[in-house]
Amino acid sequence: MGNSAIDLTGKCALVTGGSRGIGRAISMCLASQGARVAFNYLRNREAAAEAVKMISAVGPEPLELRGNVADDDHVERMFTTLEKEFGKLDILVSNAALGVLKPVTQLREKDWRWTMDINARALVTLSKFAIPLMGDRGGSIVAVSSLGATHAIPFYGAVGASKAALESLVRHLAIENAINNIRVNVVSGGAVDTDALKFFPNREEILEESLKRSPAGRLVTPQDMADAVLFLVSDLAKMVHGQTLIVDGGTSVVA
Repeated sequence: MGNSAIDLTGKCALVTGGSRGIGRAISMCLASQGARVAFNYLRNREAAAEAVKMISAVGPEPLELRGNVADDDHVERMFTTLEKEFGKLDILVSNAALGVLKPVTQLREKDWRWTMDINARALVTLSKFAIPLMGDRGGSIVAVSSLGATHAIPFYGAVGASKAALESLVRHLAIENAINNIRVNVVSGGAVDTDALKFFPNREEILEESLKRSPAGRLVTPQDMADAVLFLVSDLAKMVHGQTLIVDGGTSVVA
């Protein structure tokens, strides 16, 4: 989990959806390099309590922030607490994601709006509060996306469209903030077997097909995603702006 070339001591980070799966792996990875991590969660208090134990075992004790990233009032309250506790922010990882899994023609208006709000619009609100806390020091914002942004996946129409919107927002945020030494990028993952995938009606088919098509011969793990985030928030990526780093073992380049 550690990387001796990267030292985040003294840095403060916020990871949304940080109590489980990819978000927890990211939180632990950043903490293991010395960062003070605040993680957001929505409902599962048991998962949040477990995340506190796991993160504390590898780095500084984290700050829990409960709230819905799609609700602007919740986000404002989270940042009020974060500013009081940390006084600054150096790293924002927008990882929290949900969505309605249906064929496109079965989507209702509220399905569409809910999925877009959580997966895409939330980055706008989070950035609005995060960037002032980064100040003149600059910082790094990383959004977590998936191959569904560019590839058609069954039942993934609304989520895929929201991830495509997310990646476009990142490019615009990047050019607006590069002059202030704030880097904005994306980590896009292939199929990762986390709790989130359990909601897919074709979960087994996705995993089997992804494994079969992977040139690397295995599925992506949460740690693979966390390592990519660690690189992008580090000084090793100081001239990387507005890019999408794909972590899929080469699957997306196979015809």
